[in-house]
Amino acid sequence: MRSKRSKKTGKLGRSSKASGGARRQPARVAPGVGPEAGAAGTAEGGAQPSGEASPPVVGVGASAGGLEALEGFFAALPPDTGLAFVVVTHQHPGHVTLLPEILRKSCKVPVDVAVDGVLLRPNRVYVTPAGVDAEVVGGRLHLAEHGEDAARHLPIDHFFRSLAEDQKERAVCIILSGTGADGSLGLKAIKAETGMAMVQDTQSAKYAGMPGSAIATGLADYILPPAAMPAQLVAYLRGPFLQARAKAPADFAVAGGPLRQILALLRSRTRHDFSDYKMATVRRRIERRMNVHQIAQAEDYVRFLQENPTELDLLFKELLISVTSFFRDRPAWDVLVEKILPELIGALPEHAPIRVWVPACATGEEAYSIAIVLQECLARLQRRNDVQVFGTDLDARAIATARAGKYPEGIVADVPAEWLARHFTHQGHHYVIRKETRNLVLFAPQNLISDPPFTRLDWISCRNLLIYLEPGLQKRVLHLFHYGLKPGGLLFLGASETIGERSDLFRPLNRQWKLFRREKTVGEPNPALFPVGTVTVAGRPAGLAPAGATKEGRIPHLVEQVLLDRFGPVGVLVNDRGDIICIHGRTGAYLEIATGGSARLNVLEMAREGLAEELRIALRQAATGEAEVVRDNVKVKANGDYARVNVTVCRLAEPEPLRGLLLVVFRPAAGPARAKIRGEKGGPHRNEHLVQALLEAKESLRATVEELATSNEELKSANEELQSLNEEMQSSNEELETSGEELQSLNEELSNVNAEQASKVEELAQARDDMQNLLNSTEVATIFLDNELRIRRYTETASALINLIATDVGRPLFDQTSKLKYAGLAEDCQDVLKTLRARQAEVETVDGTWHLMRILPYRTMENAIDGVVITFVDITGVTLAERVGREAREYFESIFHTVREPLLVLDEHLRLVSANKAFYTLFQWRPRQLEGELIYEIGGGGWDGPELRRQLEQVLPEKKAVEGFRFEADFPKAGHRVLLLNARRLVQRAGTPTMILLALQEITGK
Repeated sequence: MRSKRSKKTGKLGRSSKASGGARRQPARVAPGVGPEAGAAGTAEGGAQPSGEASPPVVGVGASAGGLEALEGFFAALPPDTGLAFVVVTHQHPGHVTLLPEILRKSCKVPVDVAVDGVLLRPNRVYVTPAGVDAEVVGGRLHLAEHGEDAARHLPIDHFFRSLAEDQKERAVCIILSGTGADGSLGLKAIKAETGMAMVQDTQSAKYAGMPGSAIATGLADYILPPAAMPAQLVAYLRGPFLQARAKAPADFAVAGGPLRQILALLRSRTRHDFSDYKMATVRRRIERRMNVHQIAQAEDYVRFLQENPTELDLLFKELLISVTSFFRDRPAWDVLVEKILPELIGALPEHAPIRVWVPACATGEEAYSIAIVLQECLARLQRRNDVQVFGTDLDARAIATARAGKYPEGIVADVPAEWLARHFTHQGHHYVIRKETRNLVLFAPQNLISDPPFTRLDWISCRNLLIYLEPGLQKRVLHLFHYGLKPGGLLFLGASETIGERSDLFRPLNRQWKLFRREKTVGEPNPALFPVGTVTVAGRPAGLAPAGATKEGRIPHLVEQVLLDRFGPVGVLVNDRGDIICIHGRTGAYLEIATGGSARLNVLEMAREGLAEELRIALRQAATGEAEVVRDNVKVKANGDYARVNVTVCRLAEPEPLRGLLLVVFRPAAGPARAKIRGEKGGPHRNEHLVQALLEAKESLRATVEELATSNEELKSANEELQSLNEEMQSSNEELETSGEELQSLNEELSNVNAEQASKVEELAQARDDMQNLLNSTEVATIFLDNELRIRRYTETASALINLIATDVGRPLFDQTSKLKYAGLAEDCQDVLKTLRARQAEVETVDGTWHLMRILPYRTMENAIDGVVITFVDITGVTLAERVGREAREYFESIFHTVREPLLVLDEHLRLVSANKAFYTLFQWRPRQLEGELIYEIGGGGWDGPELRRQLEQVLPEKKAVEGFRFEADFPKAGHRVLLLNARRLVQRAGTPTMILLALQEITGK
């Protein structure tokens, strides 16, 4: 095994490799990530043999409870998958694993312990040893020791990240049973490279920590029990996606027609348009989803989407995989901390806020990284500027994760240890952003293409987003960033991105890490380049054509415009106050710029003579009702003549961006177009008095209108003051929102504490139940008394000895009636409390049962005496057995000693256990003198004869009996004796030693 590699340490205090410097970590994806090429190339230590393709590599991560899952998975694995499997588990350094030997019993392919530099071959399983980091480089497996950070290291995440970088779309990760959250970040990295992820379902997992964390990412392709995984794995890897990519990587199965249908279905479902994203990436993501469902034809997938709308949600998530990491591209952050940020902060006035925007922030790692770096720089520079970081993203689920600020333990590979301690709290198997850092960041959902941008910004960090947009949309986004930044503001792009030809907008500060400063030049920005908040139903900004549209695609739009200009009516779009929002057609015959004062685009002020009064009434009626208002044959004065016009006013209900606005349409009235003013003034039958009254009424009305206009001006002035006040209220509201977030954070903390307390209570209740069941299952009557000898708790068995019920808890024990024939129980308990010495006695009950009573002091965890514990063990059977045994022994001994022939009892080793009086008399020995001696040594060795040995030593092993064996020997005191011996095995109850009964009969004479 290689020793730990030497790594260059950056300014942030950790190696650049571990945090994404040397190895570029996956960026925020919208909709795809990474290079389009597959895994290839050579590895250090040798190249792939020519003619032999590197097999797809499957990483399998498991921890606690993973042995059963691994056995189930590999038992169901076919022998010819063509895949290489690398198993990574949690093991202590120095531990010798038995996992390969165990897996070989159930696995149909060879299982080996991984060694450094081994070339991964198909149809093999490699188990990584303990205490190492495993990486895949060019199809070879490399191992390195954990080093000093072993306690904080997560080997599964480390391997999965390496696997994603090396294998790209062929990478597969499988997460099985285990505690913690190891593997979740690595799963995100593999999904970023369009790889595949499998997770064990939590119902079958012995420990659901790792599978639950992986499922919570929302990125798992399959959630299955281990035994069902191999079949689905083989089907996926042999599906059309990877097979087609292997043959022709640039050939896409999704043609233009089905692609447009899929994008239209996505627009209808999500109200977001992906037609301005790079189509190659979009197609790859669509084809991968097709492969998940084993669908080969794009037309079939279109039908599948129409029949299963939830698949549109999964496809949308596939196009917006929220993959990012803390301090991605570590050397870039070194440049920021050491050079760029001190200059940026130094140029700001004291206490001036630092405003930062992170579009496409995904799950918030980038936004929090900026907040952490700014806090550290301000502390080092001893500045007290406020920090405001705005994180926005199209994915609402990613925003919810960012707001929670809770990340798996795998971030220890990305965040310096000292910053991790200062800005995070460790909760279980996750790290949570501290409140001080969390309050600096605000998250909100936002569509960068159609929603208004943030302004007056000091820094914009948008990394690895532009490379997935078409050139036209890239140009719009760069203009938007230029508009949002202050002069001299900082733009931070991804390592693969560039500003293109827009050097007039931004000046490079560091070309390698794509750091730019906003230029002060350029004229007024083009309003067409910026979102105004009004979008079509498809989600595209109004008036903006797709960047990739062809000339033929714009022809119908141009034809419609010509027809509207030539044959359509003229009109204006206004709000309920008459302010003009849009003008269509030539309206000079009806409207003119008002003279005097500053020019205002208000339809009532611009209306020509004769039209204003009718138009005012029509606008008021249309604004207060839903019906269309029509005014026919309205006389309008223009150039000394009158013309008649039909005016129509309607209140718009759709589309959504135009809801509530008023559309005013002018159409020339039928009949004579014009009449001279002189001809209109009088006729032979006109009543001059009525004409004069009408003119006076008009003058009065005009005066009234002028007074109303004056009042309107005053109201406008008051409105401006209210608007200023409203801005102050908005500022106060922002402060209240900040306070609300603090309260919400506090509430979350309290919720966590409450959940922990509830968990503790549940654990205590469970422990109490377990203890009660344990005490009851032992059938040992137990009574717990306090220092006053009051009952605290008792087992069910105790109620059979002392009449106890639940309400007796808290009462003195000796107030209860008892079945014990024992009067000194109270005195014994008092004595135990005083002396702290246990007492033991055998007591009998009134029904004849016997119990072994023990009284012990009750000791707490602090070794304090807090009462006594009384236990009663039923020994009735033992007592009766002892009585029976004692009686049987007395009976046997009475017979044994009464018999006149010598009798001996030998144990299994042929040592003398006992002998009767006749034996001692015959050989003139004192009673009990020879007990415990070997029979061959009794009497100076007189019993030691070879034939006697053979006969006695066969009694026990072969269960033979000795009958009438003649034995002659000389004994010291008894002289020469001729004896007949009978020997038998004594049959006793099980568990007692086996013995031999030896009977002697002396033969006198010849």
